[in-house]
Amino acid sequence: MSTQVPDTTPDTNTQVVEQRSRTTEPLDPGTRLALYETMVRCRVYEAAILREYHADKGPGFDIGKGLVPGEMHLSAGQEPVAAGVCAHLTVDDAVTATHRPHHFAVAHGVDLRAMTAEIFGRETGLGRGRGGHMHLFDPATHFSCSGIIAEGYPPALGQAFAFQRRGSDRVAVAVTGEGAANQGAFHESLNLAAHWKLPVVFVVEDNDWGISVPRRSSTAVASNAVRAAAYGIPGERVEDNDVEGVYEAAGRAVSRARSGRGPSLLEVHTLRLWGHFEGDAQAYRPDLEELPARDPIPRYERALRADGLLDDETVERIRTAAEEQVEDAVDFAKASAVPDPATAADYVFTEETS
Repeated sequence: MSTQVPDTTPDTNTQVVEQRSRTTEPLDPGTRLALYETMVRCRVYEAAILREYHADKGPGFDIGKGLVPGEMHLSAGQEPVAAGVCAHLTVDDAVTATHRPHHFAVAHGVDLRAMTAEIFGRETGLGRGRGGHMHLFDPATHFSCSGIIAEGYPPALGQAFAFQRRGSDRVAVAVTGEGAANQGAFHESLNLAAHWKLPVVFVVEDNDWGISVPRRSSTAVASNAVRAAAYGIPGERVEDNDVEGVYEAAGRAVSRARSGRGPSLLEVHTLRLWGHFEGDAQAYRPDLEELPARDPIPRYERALRADGLLDDETVERIRTAAEEQVEDAVDFAKASAVPDPATAADYVFTEETS
């Protein structure tokens, strides 16, 4: 179920806000299986990072110890957002993600070996091990992320502005969480993108929690999608973590951006299955026992099985392929060199060459 807020830009007619289900025409089998495969790949990746992160944090839990020191924010449960949005993108399109970025990186085609090496802080990583998991940067797929709340929105405008000036049909996708929709950067970005009709798709992942604060305690509106109307652009909210609903809504938004009609705002009510960060006891959550039943991957798998698109053999093949790709990336990262401390100041500034 999605709520579509009217497109009130000058080149369209104002419509009545309506509640509507996804189109009655089912997606083609190939698309549905591809969405499932992407979701599984994202989950398998996060499960592997979870395993490696906790493998040597003891005794006790020392966040600074182990192969992957520092904080870790994993995206299990939010796979439908990345799968549904990135299905419409190419590597020429740009994605700016949040501090919980891995599902979007995987779905957008960031090289798993280089990304995993970066998370492990290795020289073969995307940023030569200097950035870590919250600061992934991949020029090959125009992917980036940041630990700063709502940071990805303004850079996405810069990318979209460049795409527009070049006369291309490339788009920028800017992702943030529902808590960040209360930041000034969110509103400033929507305003400027609407004013310049930039090819941007703004995506809000509403997982109900801004760290430990429920959205009802921090946000005045029930849906951030309604905020689009203040800037004269379309806004749509997809409920129930529905990957096919995300796919259809994102398709409308990306098509609008590619055709030069400007930005859109898409909010997805998704789910954070694990803690805000690894080590989060989640004592603030009353819904922990309910989470397994809300897991979007088994739910979508059941739907595909019911429609005759999946069987045990296909499920096993998809999962095995994902596990092989991910374990290869983990092995590559572990075998890669740790940066020499003497080079800690390298790559900070561009070095002139004679």
